[in-house]
Amino acid sequence: MIDISKKLLSKVGKTNAKYKMIQKNDRILLGLSGGKDSLALAHVLKHIQNVSPDKFEFKAVTLSYGMGENYDYLTKHCNEHGIEHEVIDSSIFEISKEKIRQNSSFCSFFSRMRRGYLYTYAINNNFNKLAIAHHLDDAAESFFMNFTYNGALRTLAPKYKAKNGIEVIRPFIFVRERALRENAIRNNLTVVGDEACPAMRFDVKMPHARAETKALLASLEKENPKLFLSLKAAFENIHTDTFFN
Repeated sequence: MIDISKKLLSKVGKTNAKYKMIQKNDRILLGLSGGKDSLALAHVLKHIQNVSPDKFEFKAVTLSYGMGENYDYLTKHCNEHGIEHEVIDSSIFEISKEKIRQNSSFCSFFSRMRRGYLYTYAINNNFNKLAIAHHLDDAAESFFMNFTYNGALRTLAPKYKAKNGIEVIRPFIFVRERALRENAIRNNLTVVGDEACPAMRFDVKMPHARAETKALLASLEKENPKLFLSLKAAFENIHTDTFFN
């Protein structure tokens, strides 16, 4: 087992208690990209599975875009730690070539396709929940990006049910990204970085909105160290009657 900090486990435990994300007899599918966030979630779910009196099943699935990726090291890592893992092949990369030439949103296209494959796998294999490793920084960035670029006040829900009946859960939604980075460093985990992004195979400009938003939030946090605590509280304290409805 890797050394998961008690603080990280406590955050996930409180989130689970508040939103009842992981329940008895659940069959949970984890989207495992191999990055620091999803790999940490795989180990946290395994820990919960080992200690919880409420038995549940979970499986980690890695989606290959069809770019010749080699995930043998990830499968080996999961096998060494008793985490069930499978790589799903797809033709997303080939399909995307036509879409990219049409100037569609690069990240949103791959995100929709990836989520579609995971939903299909979950339904076909009788999983009732899909676990995603989004954290508090992701939620904050999504919030700022939505009102800055899309004219909407929305962020990432801790838990929601998709139209196909699959329940999406985000056990790390109260966790800061830096805690997951520290977890990877402390445990010397081999993780996938930007080099695995399909954008590296295209002659396209890398998306800038999220990077700029991340930099903005970092700047604001320097001025106000309690910024993310305030944002988390705000996401739970919404006064809809004060907006232009």
